[in-house]
Amino acid sequence: MEMRRVMAGEELSCFLMVLMEGCTIGLTIMASTIMSRGMSPYVFVVYTNALSSIFLLPHVFTFFTSKRDSWQSMTSLLTRCFILGLIGVTIAQNLAYVGLSYSSPILVCGMGNLIPSVSFIISVISRKAKIEWRSSSFKAKVAGTLISIIGALSITLYKGPVIKYSPSRQLQLHLSRTLFLFSSSHENWILGAILLAAASFTISIWNIIQVKTLQAYPEPMTIVSFYILFGTILSAALSVYVERDISAWVLKPNMELLVIILTAVFSSTIRSRVQKWCMRGKGPFYVPMFKPMGIPIATMCGCLFFAYTFHYGSIMGAFVVGLGTYMVMWGQITEDDVYKDNDNAGLRVPDEKIPLLQEDSQV
Repeated sequence: MEMRRVMAGEELSCFLMVLMEGCTIGLTIMASTIMSRGMSPYVFVVYTNALSSIFLLPHVFTFFTSKRDSWQSMTSLLTRCFILGLIGVTIAQNLAYVGLSYSSPILVCGMGNLIPSVSFIISVISRKAKIEWRSSSFKAKVAGTLISIIGALSITLYKGPVIKYSPSRQLQLHLSRTLFLFSSSHENWILGAILLAAASFTISIWNIIQVKTLQAYPEPMTIVSFYILFGTILSAALSVYVERDISAWVLKPNMELLVIILTAVFSSTIRSRVQKWCMRGKGPFYVPMFKPMGIPIATMCGCLFFAYTFHYGSIMGAFVVGLGTYMVMWGQITEDDVYKDNDNAGLRVPDEKIPLLQEDSQV
């Protein structure tokens, strides 16, 4: 009986994580669609985060109504959340969605999987990670990082032929108009890749600051509520400066409004809670393990739903990046196992470890 419960839990966790990745890709394709039809990515970031802030307001009220140790502690937390909002929302999300508007969801998947490798590079440069060439885990992370970079370069420099579909042109046009399909009319592949790579670099820095903040203030929902609120305010200021066309801010009860609502609800309530539940039961590496699965999901959607900007070269490059990501993950898991063994033996374990595999909150 106990074994059946364990297996049921395993299957449910796996199903939920695959479902989360599928929903993420679906929302990415839908966001690409409305941007290709004229929706400003800057306005999209403001509206989705503003709606998310409304959903998370109870946590803000709870923070101010509960007793705090000191005003200094409260100020320190708010300062950290301000920085998280600036980096994680205003900078990273705007880079990601503008990059998406110039490229395709498969490129988003590929560049998004660069985050563990970029985090590893940052940890080495900042001397938070020791250079141990005799360690198999370190070698795996170096090899995975190199493979990820090669894959990212191949995505940027080589798209390959467009994936084609056999049905008639009339059927394709009909489905493009009636379904939530991605079809970009203003591709700039290299610019999109650069912006998405910059977003991955920014998210890596954001992940490190976020983990440090959680170590000092172990109240994740409070931190999320405040940094999204600050990020919304800063993004609104940026958008007003960049997007001066007033008509771009007008929303009608159509697909644009639907995508904004779905993205806000999914990001602020559903995905965060599912991931938290899975990580509590399966450990910190369980959720990131499913991140590369977005690549085959996006590929399948591109093949089935006639996404004209899906290219064979970009798909192969994205798979290479995914392979590198799994190698970095394997190295990190192996390193953690060594630390646990050393800890059990009474040896010293480093107090600080770079969060290579923290889940991002972006596209």
